[in-house]
Amino acid sequence: MNLLRDLLSKSPTRARVLPFFLFLGLTALQGESGTPKSFWLYFAKTILGLWMIWEMRPLVKEMRWAFSWEAVVVGVGVCVIWVGLDPYYPQNHLVFTPIEGEEWNPNNLYGQGALMAWFFIAVRILGSTFIVPPIEEVFYRSYVYRMMIANDWEKVPIGYFAGASFVACSLLFGLMHFQWLAGVICGMAYLGLTIRKKRLGDAMTAHAITNFLLGIWVVWRGAWQFW
Repeated sequence: MNLLRDLLSKSPTRARVLPFFLFLGLTALQGESGTPKSFWLYFAKTILGLWMIWEMRPLVKEMRWAFSWEAVVVGVGVCVIWVGLDPYYPQNHLVFTPIEGEEWNPNNLYGQGALMAWFFIAVRILGSTFIVPPIEEVFYRSYVYRMMIANDWEKVPIGYFAGASFVACSLLFGLMHFQWLAGVICGMAYLGLTIRKKRLGDAMTAHAITNFLLGIWVVWRGAWQFW
């Protein structure tokens, strides 16, 4: 058994929490946006995330993709809300301190339309579409939400609704984003979908659709502030 699988298999909690914090740690190491370091660390984070998902899969039974019309509606709707709300509320400067002119835009470093710029744009879209959703949904909607309900969180069904924990988990998710208000709404939508479908896979799909559409919007409209 390899080292990562061994670490994750120590406990159900570790299998859901450790990958999230390893992923978060590399995010913190990215440093200033718009530098070669930030782009290459995002690439490394994506590869690490892929490896962690591969090792998590046998240990986290709820981490299975599922498709439904509700997932499509939620995924598209959250993207519209994320973009549409942006000009109308103050962003989360308590946690994030973005510097003007240092957006995560590889065109600024490598040149508009350069091969390396498109490479990192593709990595960002693919990573946010296929790597971020499983890791974040398992952490927030499977572990954090149920842990807020009971210490013995494994006994809480995925589809169980608890109002206070629903709000608290969604607020926590929102505050971990620069666009915090959209993040709170997003957290409520994904968690509501999880509860409605009584499985995690639809929320993973909705999350992937949101991130993919947002990535297309960023590139198409030059709205790099969302990255």
